[in-house]
Amino acid sequence: MDPQQPTPRPKAMPSHLVNGHSPLHPSFALEDDQSDRDQTYSSIQTSMGPHREPMSLEELSIDENAPPPSASQQRSAVQYEEVADADIEDIELKVAARDRRDAAPMTPAATSRSQSPFTANPTVDFDGLSWPSVGTLARLNERENPEEAKARLAKLSGAVRTILECIGEDPDREGLHGTPERYAKAMMFFTKGYEENLRNIVNGAVFHEDHDELVIVKDIEVYSLCEHHLVPFTGKMHIGYIPSRRVIGLSKLARIAEMFSRRLQVQERLTKQVALALSEVLKPQGVAVVMESSHLCMVMRGVQKGGATTTTSCMLGAMRKRAKTRDEFLTLINRR
Repeated sequence: MDPQQPTPRPKAMPSHLVNGHSPLHPSFALEDDQSDRDQTYSSIQTSMGPHREPMSLEELSIDENAPPPSASQQRSAVQYEEVADADIEDIELKVAARDRRDAAPMTPAATSRSQSPFTANPTVDFDGLSWPSVGTLARLNERENPEEAKARLAKLSGAVRTILECIGEDPDREGLHGTPERYAKAMMFFTKGYEENLRNIVNGAVFHEDHDELVIVKDIEVYSLCEHHLVPFTGKMHIGYIPSRRVIGLSKLARIAEMFSRRLQVQERLTKQVALALSEVLKPQGVAVVMESSHLCMVMRGVQKGGATTTTSCMLGAMRKRAKTRDEFLTLINRR
């Protein structure tokens, strides 16, 4: 080649040939993400299951002479298993990145995820409700029976009247006249997510599209009720996923967040439920959900720290396994 002539620029290659995440890439192999989903299912079901006695500080302390823990304590402490440095060094670090130049070490296996024998069946039920509580179906059926719905509202109003009396108020004074009924209707709206179905929320808005890059909807406003104190916690949710030939209508991401937030919740479970619902609907290469919120149970009572913000996340599939992809998502949602 003539040294005077410039080196020809390489031709641009289609993204599906250079992108290791793409299903069209010859080296692409479908990842086994079922274990991640199963473990997240189990942690959600465990948090909604029967009451368990908390472990005391003495039980959590390290005592070489102490008797071995019971079987229930061993199950509760699975998330605290230690990984030796030698084990971490032996982990295989080769992983296909979306661009081979961006190859990054794989996150160690999910040994920190809590595991339990719950959820023999998938918890996202397209034919019924998503993670329903014991009395949810009865409430849903009252849509077809106005008399039963009216009786439920009257019972809830009576309970609110009792609360007013117990705090030393007069439910019959002018300012509180009609308050029990108004609060009962408001509470039914605050928890309307119990009556909603994931199938109806999605409503067929899933489309075939050859796109294998991040899709992110951020700053989704979320309003929910803390199930420990029945006071609100509010904040914003950021949702991202890497499609696998299927995308969903953007507004549906916000509607899914709304459906799960309009229930009695804890932020940790809410974050995982949204991630798993999207994973079930799209079967994408990866899903990431990050939520930032302020809890009034921490602001108005207890430690009364108004500036405190709680952040939770749930990463599934490629978003969990590939540090480079996860960092890209976190960088994009933090851009203002």
